[in-house]
Amino acid sequence: MELAGTKPLKPSSNISDIVSKFAKVCKLRSIGVHQPNNSNNAPSGGDGSDVTEDTECGGVKIYPQPVEVARESKMCGYEEISKLFDIVSTLKLAYIQLQEAHIPYNPKKIIAADERFMAELEALCKMKRAYKVKQFVKLKSDSSRSDILRKKVELNEKLLEELKLQMEVNNSEIICLQKELRDLDLVNVTLAEKVRQINMQRKNARVWTITRFQDAFRAASKSIHDFAKPLIVLMKASGWDLDLAAKAIEAEAAYSKRSHKKYAFEAYIARRMFYGISLKCYNVDGVMRYDDPINVLIENPDSDFARYCGEKYLQVVHPMMETWFFGNLDHRTLVLSGKHPRTSFYQIFARMARWVWVLHGIAPLIDSEAKIFAVKRGSKFSDAYMESVMEDGEDAAILDERQVEFMVMPGFRILETLVRSRVYLAK
Repeated sequence: MELAGTKPLKPSSNISDIVSKFAKVCKLRSIGVHQPNNSNNAPSGGDGSDVTEDTECGGVKIYPQPVEVARESKMCGYEEISKLFDIVSTLKLAYIQLQEAHIPYNPKKIIAADERFMAELEALCKMKRAYKVKQFVKLKSDSSRSDILRKKVELNEKLLEELKLQMEVNNSEIICLQKELRDLDLVNVTLAEKVRQINMQRKNARVWTITRFQDAFRAASKSIHDFAKPLIVLMKASGWDLDLAAKAIEAEAAYSKRSHKKYAFEAYIARRMFYGISLKCYNVDGVMRYDDPINVLIENPDSDFARYCGEKYLQVVHPMMETWFFGNLDHRTLVLSGKHPRTSFYQIFARMARWVWVLHGIAPLIDSEAKIFAVKRGSKFSDAYMESVMEDGEDAAILDERQVEFMVMPGFRILETLVRSRVYLAK
């Protein structure tokens, strides 16, 4: 079998092949050199230093080869072993690249450098295992060189252990940095949301003014009045005792006229609509774009306004009232399932709910410290904080001497402006 030629061997990707070739070269060098039996083919030289003889070794016949070729093969085996140190050098370079990828912090480069490092490390481990399994056959003439190689291997093994330890330290630092990065991302998301809300407040604050809020307040008051009308009509048609119903709402109220009992029903509706809702900044443009709020509810059944509208309907319209009015609970069933009936009664309710919902949303847009205030029964009338629901033309002096029977609509304090509450006064 013919061995390697005069050209140097190329590095093999299979470490076991490298070691095997190295062992074969060393084995050939251990075979003796002497004159061949065939004198016709022998050169005239007497020392026989240029040729080798056919030899049987373990049943395998080895053909002669010039000594120079064997020496070159030996040198090629040494070059193959030197690849071990090239791998270590590459390993160092991959480790440096891994460190450089941290400053500045670049996850993609870190992953690529880590893959290169682990590949070189795996190659080095394979080389180490092959070295330990297959011991090199040493010649006396190469003993000093083997010692140097062994020392280099030991030195690189120590270096490898140090690199492993340093890699573990760096991995721990990477985990800590990744945790810090996640924490910073969460903080950035929170700050971005705050910035978005501030920008929305500034944008809407330029649109919504005190004057427009007062217009919305009057619209909400009128919408409550408009919903109370059909409610009272349905109560009459169903045979309800309106006097008894008004007394159930305001037990101690005294009315100047019997028709004024309608304000008790308006007060009842307002209390239910404003109850449990805090002033919170939110965008109302989407709701205000539609003339009919039913379209908003059907188009966005899961919106905040849709949930508010459904909850307040269940609070304002008692199941018994709905049964007496319509003979069934179809409205309530649809609302409980997250839907909104397109009926005239529910349409009037939705208009009222929209204006009350808008008041709660735009007040903090104009003033983040906006407040909503109520007036207790028996309070002395104050023109600064209250306005009478009765348009009877009485002058301020007469009104100041009267007391509050009950509050119909709460008031608002926005910036330096007071949007007065609406009250019913006793005679």
